Amino acid sequence: MRKVLVSACLMGRRVRYDGRSKAIGDDRVARWREEGRLVVHCPEIAGGLPVPRPPAEIEPGATAADVLAGRARILTPEGADVTEHFVRGARAALATAREHGVEVAVLKESSPSCGSREVYDGTFGGRKLAGAGVTAQLLRDHGVAVFNEDEVAEAAGYLDAAERA
Repeated sequence: MRKVLVSACLMGRRVRYDGRSKAIGDDRVARWREEGRLVVHCPEIAGGLPVPRPPAEIEPGATAADVLAGRARILTPEGADVTEHFVRGARAALATAREHGVEVAVLKESSPSCGSREVYDGTFGGRKLAGAGVTAQLLRDHGVAVFNEDEVAEAAGYLDAAERA
């Protein structure tokens, strides 16, 4: 049975920067839970960040690939560099995925860790741009298919196709 890595905040755990969760109520996710497929993980907690914590964004003009390559940082609004925590968390997520044989992940969109399609632009002005967070990028770089909370149907389709193959 193939496993699905899922952001802890999407499973109702209060691990987001503001101490909240963003639980999703999707029947497919509930079925995966019942089947024992879910591997619940928060890369930011795994990377050593507390709850609550200041928000953080990849610096303007940079990408998750730049952060992973050591060419860019992830900063708080006050300018604190939290890059090491995010990179450590991304590596922990990859290790967890490998340990459980995960091929599919459903992660929280817009996060500097978990964003799969878009992230905030680094100015803390609430603007988003196309791109990925560091965990989503690292997982993709190692063959894990990454989806966001609005793409559970697509993740289920990918999983079903992988199991039929």
